[in-house]
Amino acid sequence: TYHGAICIVTICCLLGCAAEFYVIDDRIGLGREFDGIGGLSGGGATSRLLVNYEEPYRSHILDFLFKPNFGASLHILKVEIGGDAQTTDGTEPSHMHSKGEGNFFLGYEWWLMNEAKKRNPNIKLIGLPWAFPGWVGEGTQWPYFFSNVTADYVVSWIYGAKQHHNLDIDYIGIWNERKYDPVYIKLCVLKYSLYSVHYPGTKTVKEALLTEKKLWSSEDYSTFNDDIGAGCWARILNQNYVNGRMTSTISWNLIASYYKNLSFGGDGLMTADEPWSGHYVVESPIWMTAHTTQFTQPGWFYLQTVGNLTHGGSYVALTDRKGNLTIVIQTMTHSHSQCIRPPLPHFDVSPQKATFQLKGSFAHLTDLQVWYSKLDFKTKNDTLFQRSSPIKVYNGSFTLKLDVDEVYTITTVNTGQKGAYPEPPKSQPFPKNYSDDFTIDNPPFSEAPFFADQTGVFEYFRNSTDNGSHAFTLRQVVTERPVTWARDAYQTISIIGDYSWTDLSVSCDVLIETPVTGGVFLAARVDQGGESVREAKGVFYWISANGTYKVTNDIGGRRVLAEGLSGTREGVWYTLTLRVKGYFATGMLNGYPLWKNAVVLEPKNGWAALGTLSFEYAQFDNFKVNAE
Repeated sequence: TYHGAICIVTICCLLGCAAEFYVIDDRIGLGREFDGIGGLSGGGATSRLLVNYEEPYRSHILDFLFKPNFGASLHILKVEIGGDAQTTDGTEPSHMHSKGEGNFFLGYEWWLMNEAKKRNPNIKLIGLPWAFPGWVGEGTQWPYFFSNVTADYVVSWIYGAKQHHNLDIDYIGIWNERKYDPVYIKLCVLKYSLYSVHYPGTKTVKEALLTEKKLWSSEDYSTFNDDIGAGCWARILNQNYVNGRMTSTISWNLIASYYKNLSFGGDGLMTADEPWSGHYVVESPIWMTAHTTQFTQPGWFYLQTVGNLTHGGSYVALTDRKGNLTIVIQTMTHSHSQCIRPPLPHFDVSPQKATFQLKGSFAHLTDLQVWYSKLDFKTKNDTLFQRSSPIKVYNGSFTLKLDVDEVYTITTVNTGQKGAYPEPPKSQPFPKNYSDDFTIDNPPFSEAPFFADQTGVFEYFRNSTDNGSHAFTLRQVVTERPVTWARDAYQTISIIGDYSWTDLSVSCDVLIETPVTGGVFLAARVDQGGESVREAKGVFYWISANGTYKVTNDIGGRRVLAEGLSGTREGVWYTLTLRVKGYFATGMLNGYPLWKNAVVLEPKNGWAALGTLSFEYAQFDNFKVNAE
């Protein structure tokens, strides 16, 4: 036996143990070319908090994602082409807020692509728009009304990547999970080089197979990164090819680096949602990825001899056509490998013995490297990506004793490594006392730390008209409704802090820029973001350029708690202070009470936030929050 898991076939026969036989052979030709495994940053704002980690923790996280032979060792990075709109967990800024004005340093996807390339120069890059700035739609919610405008917009992003960052974009998508326009595709000089699908459930329709084009699962997984999520990921990495002949699988999302109470909190291959503490977690899906990525590369080929195991599970085999062979075997059970979508039909997996007979170019092999994982749902004591002693191959074959919820990589490649760094700092909640005056001359990123835009885009701003106390501010810059993908609010909003906050005081200096119709707000206990931001409840303290104030229990302003005259107007800085304790809220204007004891029955807790009455310019400065 081999660590209780491998039974040499001759011994197995002597003991009378039955083993199913599987042939690994390249003599009948090869299968499809392998295109790699990837992760998706975006759709949206899923890497938002990553950029705010301090070193060395940020580099450690990036290494676990992209460094070859270390962690996930991803072959592909797919990013959102920001469109100034909510696309699941936040908004990502466009490179062109307005027509003819490009800025290829907004947001963090440029930075992330550069960091991935530093670690793996061969990594493939993909861009895909979810939403578009309003000007692209020419006042409509349809980006193909003027296809040439949309084509120019997307092509400018590709050129900008090359010109400003020396990044070559390998693939461009059309419009995420929406209809496409043939005229637009032709204008972009895009070819149908491959067909891709989202969340295929490992299946491919017959018509797609008959095209003989490349087939990808270009967005998949979308599942919490616990052990069930790891089981989902391990299963589909094999079965997307076995069942659907898909040669690439891309995880949504790359990393859970956004506030966990947003949509799909805790998805991603690993978790890094505490930049204020430096804490991160290398979750088990990282090591499920490594079972494939560290022992294959794009350009390898699947063998035709791949398939499902007799007693449940599946196996794939790949070769570089230079003598190297990698076999990946998974035995994930139904209840321990369900993805969030689509529903998983029932199947059974049981312990089994499997004999693999190596033929063709692999018949001469005598030793194979072994990497092993076990998701142990009984003891909760997982074995993740453990290197074991090599297998001895006798007469061209070897036998494995397979239990349930296991992954094996059997390979000629000997460069695999389970990367490690010293333990990161312990988890800590968001600081109860936090402030930011936004005074930074050359910010490394366009967004202020920890602020997570949910509708609109809030950027660092150098206020050239003020050389005094408000020379550096945070400015909301989206001035027309984007061509949306999700249900953006009609007001802009950026959240910050700890979702569990109940009693707190939040203050900020604010500047309304739009006469008469303009307005801004400060908020506490905001309970919704992401795709549900339009339904957000909380305590919203508004002042308007028409000289009034309002306090509402929701972002839409339907439930009014208090209102009256404020004397506020555009072009003047005001200090707003909002205090919420128990069931009561009080607001101050420039240090003087404007309203008090508004009754707040719900919500009980939520983030702090700031924002504007509509899509309009407005500035914010000297933000402070004190939570009890």
